[in-house]
Amino acid sequence: MDIRKCAAEAIGTFWLTFAGCGSAVIAAAFPQVGIGLVGVSLAFGLTVVTMAYAIGHVSGCHLNPAVTVGLAAGGRFPSKDIGPYIASQVVGAVIGAAVLYTIASGAPGFDLAKGFAANGYGEHSPGSYGLVSCLLAEVVLTMMFLFVIMGATHGKAPVGFAPLAIGLCLTLVHLVGIPVTNLSVNPARSTGPALFVGGWAIAQLWLFWVAPVLGGALGGILYRWISETPSAEVTGLTPPAPAE
Repeated sequence: MDIRKCAAEAIGTFWLTFAGCGSAVIAAAFPQVGIGLVGVSLAFGLTVVTMAYAIGHVSGCHLNPAVTVGLAAGGRFPSKDIGPYIASQVVGAVIGAAVLYTIASGAPGFDLAKGFAANGYGEHSPGSYGLVSCLLAEVVLTMMFLFVIMGATHGKAPVGFAPLAIGLCLTLVHLVGIPVTNLSVNPARSTGPALFVGGWAIAQLWLFWVAPVLGGALGGILYRWISETPSAEVTGLTPPAPAE
């Protein structure tokens, strides 16, 4: 595994976690200029768009264990590289959360009990959605996210537009999912904030690994089945590499 690819994944996931979660922690409800649900959703989408153009040609810009697993399930990524990619993504997310915590905790009245953009279900769901609802939402939204990624990066897709389609899709799933779970669709992004919140966030973190990884795999498999040429060379975010 090329260390540069792992470094790119760590940097990209740092940016997604720091900027995406940072928009929720720092800017979402800031007095008079809060960006709200739409703003946070756009922020997550923009992190992917910007990093896709910056590192897509280096690592494929997965930034997400569920994406890495989904692309492998869809025949777009070698299985031997799943471990190093996921480890790099988690490291980047934890560093992103650490930097965000250092900045956010400098404000008067900062309180980790407010959630620090951690994901949760039941009483820790923004809309108090139950376990089954949250599990289903994370599976379905991640599945469709991977389906879009697979299609947007297909060799027959319009060249150069994959980052925009994928970033807009991530924005869309956040618009749907934030009220349900604070939206994960990304186990690394969930792990970073959870480590700082501790307690309930750690106890519920299992769901935000299981559901997105399952959804990602389903999305990759579904697109591989429906595509007329599932093994075609891809463009944009995922470098052509045969799965093993």
